[in-house]
Amino acid sequence: MITSTFLHDVAVYVDGHIDKVVLNGSYEITDFQVKQVTDSTLALNYMVRVADVSLITLIELKDSSNNVKTTNAVNVPIASDTMMLQTIEVKEV
Repeated sequence: MITSTFLHDVAVYVDGHIDKVVLNGSYEITDFQVKQVTDSTLALNYMVRVADVSLITLIELKDSSNNVKTTNAVNVPIASDTMMLQTIEVKEV
């Protein structure tokens, strides 16, 4: 069994390697409303403005060197300015 302390440490490590969200391969977000680790979960809150993006089909999390850390194909229509919440949970399986 992995201890909760170690799971938290891994979540903190992941937090240190996520510097931006890239939507649809080109729209970058570096300003997070919230970017915080609680227990073993990293929470990212960021604003998507309808004037900039009307449909999200791809969400990538990248580090400061532009290396992709996660990729998610999605279908999220944006009808108005939208606060997104994305979580990464570190757990033993």
